[in-house]
Amino acid sequence: MKKYKVAILGATGAVGREMMKVLAERDFPVEELHLLASERSAGQKLQWKGQDLTVEPACDEAFRGMDIVLGAAENDIAKKFAPAIVKAGAVFVDNSSAFRMDPDVPLVIPEINPEDAKKHKGIIANPNCTTIVSLVAINALNQDSPIESIVASSYQATSGAGAGGPIELMNEVEALREGKSYEPKVFQYQIAYNVIPQIGGEAFEGYTSEEMKMQNEGRKIMHLPELKVSCTCVRVPVVRSHSVSIVVRTKEKISVERARELIAAAPGCRLVDDLKNKQYPMPLDTSDQDTVFVGRIRDDLTSDNGLNIWCCGDQVRKGAATNAVQIAQLLIE
Repeated sequence: MKKYKVAILGATGAVGREMMKVLAERDFPVEELHLLASERSAGQKLQWKGQDLTVEPACDEAFRGMDIVLGAAENDIAKKFAPAIVKAGAVFVDNSSAFRMDPDVPLVIPEINPEDAKKHKGIIANPNCTTIVSLVAINALNQDSPIESIVASSYQATSGAGAGGPIELMNEVEALREGKSYEPKVFQYQIAYNVIPQIGGEAFEGYTSEEMKMQNEGRKIMHLPELKVSCTCVRVPVVRSHSVSIVVRTKEKISVERARELIAAAPGCRLVDDLKNKQYPMPLDTSDQDTVFVGRIRDDLTSDNGLNIWCCGDQVRKGAATNAVQIAQLLIE
């Protein structure tokens, strides 16, 4: 089997470290793995498959000879190094939002539009984590009858804000238990015992940037240019795994029974839907794995062609690292 030279840009962050873990779990055919990060992080030792790898400083020369670069850095870093990555002949699978809406860059969820990955010109974008979890959950419905609109509310874990998010949650809980104050640094308000109905800055008529991603990215991934989405994104005091409540309205009526059949058979999904026995998707059950759990499927009481569903998925894995590695696997098939 051919082996590939792989680099991870932003290797010391939460998503970069998870990419290392997923590459090993999936036995990706790596000839060399290069861990790239800022000058500040260079020199650190990270263990991978029983060996210590030294973090290298990210620079244009670091991409020479690479076949695939997995991006786990911020937008500005992705934009800075993308030209050098493409010039080096590598394919850049980028987890930032820098290139998602670029018409020349495929935006890919392997369970939904794997064929788009083959159309790349050196860069493939990884979608937003909430978009991935939601679309994996509902794509089977779209295959049965085109989705016309979505109304969604997300309940997003603190780890979605990076490694510092859960630490801040835990520190606040501990401080409050001891009757002490704690000044938030990661979130705009106290997240312990609270929910914050803003993720991202205002982007369009009162909707935040995070909320608009569901519509803009969903249209591109599902090839539904007229798809309408109204979304509210909320940060909740959960460590890991995002949850989303979704009202899906399809062109033709899909029964609850048919929806359950479709979702149970859909790649990347697990049907967990037994209200009588208190069986439904929850963050604790969906963390540290790659499947999107889907349940609470019922008719929407405001629309004849609507269905309500509830889904949960690990946003660090399937919502970021695993999806990127899956795209890399498409490239070598």
